[in-house]
Formats: sequence, structure tokens, C-alpha cells
Amino acid sequence: MLRKAPVSYLVVNGDESEPATFKDHFLVERDPHQLVEGVIIAAYALQVSQAFIYLRGEFALGLERVQQAVNDAYSEGALGSKIFGSDFSIDLVVHPGAGAYICGEETALIEGLEGKRGFPRIKPPFFPAVTGLYGEPTVVNNVETMSNLPWIVNNGGAAFAALGVGRSTGTRLFALAGRVNNPGVYEIEMVKNTFRDLIYDPALAGVSLAAAPSRRSSPVGSRRPGSVRTCWTYRWSRRSGREGFDAGLGFGRGLRRDELCRASGVADHQILLARVVRPVHAVSRGLGLDRARDVPPRARRWSHGRYGPPA
Repeated sequence: MLRKAPVSYLVVNGDESEPATFKDHFLVERDPHQLVEGVIIAAYALQVSQAFIYLRGEFALGLERVQQAVNDAYSEGALGSKIFGSDFSIDLVVHPGAGAYICGEETALIEGLEGKRGFPRIKPPFFPAVTGLYGEPTVVNNVETMSNLPWIVNNGGAAFAALGVGRSTGTRLFALAGRVNNPGVYEIEMVKNTFRDLIYDPALAGVSLAAAPSRRSSPVGSRRPGSVRTCWTYRWSRRSGREGFDAGLGFGRGLRRDELCRASGVADHQILLARVVRPVHAVSRGLGLDRARDVPPRARRWSHGRYGPPA
């Protein structure tokens, strides 16, 4: 889709704004040179002379380390005019975002990069590959994708494609946080490792209590008994004064308590079934009110929303 034009741009999306996600944060802090090298490779493949790394403004340490990696690349001749004596020139700018959640969307990110309010553009016609940054064709891709490129170039595309199964090849990074035994970032092969492996394997998350996706639009698993179907989250009930697993996330909608217990292996007395006023409210309430069990009740903050306090 990249429109042929005298000027085109490469933009790296590092605005990792989703709550409880930090895989890109991990990459920019721990291996910024790998990211910069991947950007140079992508720029050469696309034959663009200007690239931008857009990082979330709150990533202070990540911004510092990526900027230092860029400075090192300039000093080594890997960035700038006629890199390594070739005819290819590339300039790379590290741009801190203003902390706008919506700038994780590619067209809103481009608006922010142009100094405007972060607000998505209408697609079509404003596909970045056709009309992107400053009205020119632009390729927008993620920090994780750029960081994969040096390994792929060194080992070959076939080696990367051999990881995973079918069309889902390669590896992906998964960030695990909250009430898990081993929080952190895990790189696993696609398809060969299931969400059940990721969540319950002692070598990975090692979950013994509960797991939930960080996004409200993230259903997990299926309705088969024993599958990771209902995303349990641990929370305290203000009305009953007790703690347990919250099944009011919308994933268990229409299922009886005994069905939820049988499918998930959670005891009946551990379930706090929310009174569902509307399904959407059940989802937002379940994901918005989770708090660690060791936080005293007075310190908890409850977001009631438009439908009143939680049941």
C-alpha cells in the first residue's frame, strides 16, 4: 500500500499506553541498540531517509537509553549521511509523547507527531501508507516488530518462520502482571504455547489464583469445560465484606453459578457474582474495580460509573 512518492517516512510506535502492558517498555530499556538497528534495517528496506521513534513520555528511563543508543549509532556512522560509506542516508529522531492514551492508535500518533492534538484520522482515506505524516506515505510499526528484524536478518526469514505453527509464525512477547507468581515479560512461540500454558505453567506465570486480560475487549478461551473461559479476577466485595473471585466480567454472562464453578474449578464460596445491570457495565466494573487483597478497605477507590455503585 506504500504510495510511491519522493518523500516517505518510517514511524515506530512506542506509545504503550494500555494498562498493565510493558513489553515495549522492557525492550526500550533493556536493549535499545537492538531497536535502533531494527529501525535502520527497516528504513533501508523501505528506502526512507527519515525515521521517528515515538515513545510514551512517561518512559523517562527508556527515552534516555534510546536517545543514547541513537547518539552512539550516529558516532559509529550507522546513522546520518552515507552510513558506512554507502549511498544510503538515514536520520532518526526520538520523539516523546505527551501521555495521551489514544496515541497508541497509528493515525492519532501521527497527529501527535505533527504537534497536533492526538485524535484518530478517518480511514479511509487517511491510511498512513497513502497519506500519513506531513501528508506523505508513512509506515507505522511497533517496537517489538523493529526489535525482531536484526535477529531475522542474521538468522534468515526461514528460521523465524520455523517458529510457531501455520500462519502464526515467530514469537510474541507477553507481559504478565498482578496476582501472578512470576510477573515479567515472556517470549514464547505462537500456537505451540497456549494461554493456559502461559497462565498456569510454573515456569511462566504460575498463576494459583486468578487471571484477567488488561483490555476490556479481550475475551479469553472458549466455553468448553476446563478451558480458560471465564477470566477470574480477585476483588473485595464492599457489600459482603469478603473477598473472592469476581465472575461478573461479562464472560460468564448467562451461566449459572454451578456451571461457572464446574468449568473453572473455583469453589462456590469463592465466587462473588456481580449484579449485572447491563453487560457492558459488568465488563467495566469487573476490570475497573480490581484491587489487591492486602489493600485496606478504606484505601480502596471505587468508580461507580453511570449505573451506581457495585453490587
